[in-house]
Amino acid sequence: MARNPVTRRQFIHIGSGALAATTVAGNILQPRLLSATARPVPPSDTVRFASIGTGVRGCELLKATLQVPGVECVGICDLYDSRHIAAQEAVNNSSVLATRDYRSVLDRKDIDAVIIAVTDHQHRRVFEDACAAGKDVYCEKPMSHTVEDGFAMVEAAHKANRVVQIGSQRVSSILYAKAKEIYNSGKLGEVTAINAYWDRNSPSGAWVYPIPPDASEKTIDWNTFLGSAPKRAFDPVRFFRWRCYTDYGEGLAGDLFVHLISGIHFISGTNTVAQRAQSSGGLFHFKDGREFPDLIETIYDYPNFRVSLRCNLNNDGGEFIGFYGTKGTLIIKDSTLTYKPQDKRPSPEGYSIFGWPKEMREQYLKQWHEEHPNPAALASQLDEEDESYANPPGYSDTVDHEANFFNAVRTRKPVPENEVFGNHAAIGCHLSNFAYFNKSAAVWDATARKIVKG
Repeated sequence: MARNPVTRRQFIHIGSGALAATTVAGNILQPRLLSATARPVPPSDTVRFASIGTGVRGCELLKATLQVPGVECVGICDLYDSRHIAAQEAVNNSSVLATRDYRSVLDRKDIDAVIIAVTDHQHRRVFEDACAAGKDVYCEKPMSHTVEDGFAMVEAAHKANRVVQIGSQRVSSILYAKAKEIYNSGKLGEVTAINAYWDRNSPSGAWVYPIPPDASEKTIDWNTFLGSAPKRAFDPVRFFRWRCYTDYGEGLAGDLFVHLISGIHFISGTNTVAQRAQSSGGLFHFKDGREFPDLIETIYDYPNFRVSLRCNLNNDGGEFIGFYGTKGTLIIKDSTLTYKPQDKRPSPEGYSIFGWPKEMREQYLKQWHEEHPNPAALASQLDEEDESYANPPGYSDTVDHEANFFNAVRTRKPVPENEVFGNHAAIGCHLSNFAYFNKSAAVWDATARKIVKG
């Protein structure tokens, strides 16, 4: 049993703004109350929101809001009619108003904020309209479909002075908070290499979603879905598996790299764009007409370290980030975190001296031990021990991330993943895809704010 366990009622009243990573018996991370008592949000401070886009992720986000105190879903919008019912079921309220037209949602005065969970190529249009309508915005990752879209969205948020949070939920995780604490402590020493991957091995993981039996031009607003994308005949495969196609998404880079990049930026305190990226990969298994690879690897050059990322849809390796420093190694694997110090205690050379004559070797060892007496050598760095942590069962960083957003809507305080942070992470995805499709290094031209061939 955890010491001083937090009750479910306390937990849902905490809000992520009051969450902190702490350890209890067994190194299980738990949310911790920063105030003496948990106070529920008064009705006068309730944030009323609508969800624009209620597909797979949209419904996940709606379900998570049920655990966030002081919020109420009052509107839902999707281009596919059956998703209206799914969204109402997600919030346990069949009376929530539903529509295909997101503009009618933005026109409502009783809505303070919106969740945007539409296809990537629709992000900019809905985001800009939401900001202009005075709504605060939680926008799913990746923030943008193109580099140009991202900067336009940043400008729209700043012009309207809106609270914006981008939906890479790991940056609100108590596990990542602990990782950041260790990183900032200096225990890792100088970190020059970071490696991360997110691998899956299932049709669902590769976005081969089943087509609902009622999908048709009557139940889906196909023309609005296409938006600025090239016009084409109704195709339910493209509608439900849109991540596979360059017209609407960014493939593995936009779906999974963005989480890894966001996590690396958050933990390391980086809020910039990689200077250069090189990609390799291919389409090996899911040859179903998709345009993106099912394996992609990208190496990023940052000013002070190098990052190697991989996503593979042909082997279930899970989620991994490793930070490799001169003093220690920090590993996040799925829901666990480990830190292992490097053994930096002084020791005599034990390899090259065996190419020396015996007498010379023995003299070197004698002199070394005289200069490094055992007590001092043994005392060095023995206070460093391995550390390990894990999320508690059932923990949801999505709940924490949404709570962070809604608390910011209420208080106007900063969020952990604003539009600038989100834009930088999204550009990392665009660098990866640019390098892959152009078979060339992708270089970030910060002055021109565009990607060029290296």
